[in-house]
Amino acid sequence: MVKRIGLLTGGGDCPGLNPAIRAAVLQATQLGHECIGILDGWKGLIQENTRPLTREDVEGLVGQGGTLLGTSRTNPYKQEKENGVARCIENFRKLRLDALVAMGGEDTLGVAAKLHEDHKLPVVGVPKTMDNDLSATDSTFGFDTAVTIAVDAAHRLLDTGRSHRRIMVLEVMGRHAGWVSLFTGIASGADYVCLPERPVDIRDMTERLKAAHARKGVALIVASEAIEMPDGSRKEEKLDEFGHMILKERGVAERLTNLVQKETGVETRAAVIGHIQRGGPPTLFDRMLGTRVGVQAIRYAHQGQFGVMVALRGNQVAAVPLKEATGVLKTVPPEWLELLDVLMYPRPQQSQHRHNDPKAVSSR
Repeated sequence: MVKRIGLLTGGGDCPGLNPAIRAAVLQATQLGHECIGILDGWKGLIQENTRPLTREDVEGLVGQGGTLLGTSRTNPYKQEKENGVARCIENFRKLRLDALVAMGGEDTLGVAAKLHEDHKLPVVGVPKTMDNDLSATDSTFGFDTAVTIAVDAAHRLLDTGRSHRRIMVLEVMGRHAGWVSLFTGIASGADYVCLPERPVDIRDMTERLKAAHARKGVALIVASEAIEMPDGSRKEEKLDEFGHMILKERGVAERLTNLVQKETGVETRAAVIGHIQRGGPPTLFDRMLGTRVGVQAIRYAHQGQFGVMVALRGNQVAAVPLKEATGVLKTVPPEWLELLDVLMYPRPQQSQHRHNDPKAVSSR
């Protein structure tokens, strides 16, 4: 039986979406199914804004960033004046769709899970987010590319910081989870990493930075855009339709720079790479992961297996319930924080203690 399968991408864009769209369309075509692209996420389903997707439309997408279908942060459950949920169900039927593949993060897939639970909408989820904060999957595409870009930026900051003997602050993305800042900090050899899962200790941070700068003539901080500022200051924050704060005006890098320079007496500069992390060609890992989950999503739709997300478990892709995948945010656990503490430059008294105590050195 030929099926009409709708595809949509919601939430923030990230590298890997186009390879996933391409793979889904190629697999659907091979199985004899028709693909309908729904434009601009859930907004497109509410407004019945679509386009056909053929092999010819997608065959050049594997190395392209962004999303061919466009995206938005529209939440049908917040579109009460437009009867968003009812319109989604109505247009799903009007378009004669047999299945819907939703590619997104916790918000997009949270809507998919609710539509499946409340209205039995036949939906399959594909995990996409550069934040890597979706539960039930080991990794999401977009994350590897974002961190790769951030690490490159960190090394460039170190070069100019070393030339001027400065402390450098790099602000990276990450709404509720610190995976991007964690991996960027570890991979770039940062001297301090600020992430949402752990309050910033001003004394600890400044002592480590001063020690690192005294030794190397440069020091690097990697900070997530979502951290609570250690000076206790807050700016008025607006919320999106999913109840998340809009982070673009928080000014974490600038405020952290002023604090560090004041506490250390060392000239400090900052850089915010922001949406640069979202653009450009996906890395090999993200191309492969996007391709694998895109193909598998269509296979689940073909088999009539709905209400699931395609997850990466080890080296295998597998179906997990959408409700499980979106129920709890995946944040950085204590064992990763312990690893980070080993790698960050020690505070002066810690360094002196290890120097005088051979047992402390050998035990490390």
